[in-house]
Amino acid sequence: MAAALSGATLAQLGHWRKGTDGEGAILLPELSATRPILYSFRDIIALRMCITLRRASSLQKIRRALTTLRVDLDERDHLSRYTLVADSDTIYLATNDEAVDLVHSRGNIVIHQMVQVLGPYYYDGRHVPALFQPRSHLSVNPAVRGGEPVITGTRVPAMQVASLIRDGVQPQQIASIYPGVSAAAAEDAVDFADYADSYQRQAAA
Repeated sequence: MAAALSGATLAQLGHWRKGTDGEGAILLPELSATRPILYSFRDIIALRMCITLRRASSLQKIRRALTTLRVDLDERDHLSRYTLVADSDTIYLATNDEAVDLVHSRGNIVIHQMVQVLGPYYYDGRHVPALFQPRSHLSVNPAVRGGEPVITGTRVPAMQVASLIRDGVQPQQIASIYPGVSAAAAEDAVDFADYADSYQRQAAA
């Protein structure tokens, strides 16, 4: 699910949990870094930010920027609390007033666009959905089931609905099991489950 909501491959998640060349991990799961590996909602936000950075910058620069953030600036809060943005040359720590160059330490410039992290984007040939609305009838809210995708307006897990459809329940019959869950919402749940499962298939290939 962490892969599906962030766009990172399972291989990337594993690689980012490990340090490289003496530097720390990019992101250790907040809930459990050993099997079963469990990412928090804050971790998903941080992973999406890393994917956004990766689209514009090398992994080497990302590691260098995180070292500057954590070691030089002594900023050791959860990565989701920071806004990091990148261009083709460097990575910046953005605040309300300025952005600090974390790679070249050349000074401050104004640059900031958090919406890019939360909105939909393309990465590695995939369309990664908007975090808070991964499908038209699905939503993600950290206050509802810990951020697990649910049918919008309910607490019904999308993956549970998808499982029923895959077991032979027709989308039109879902409302008799979960009142308020429309056939269209059930179809969205299956579509998202297929998308999430594609990360497992990719890892197995």
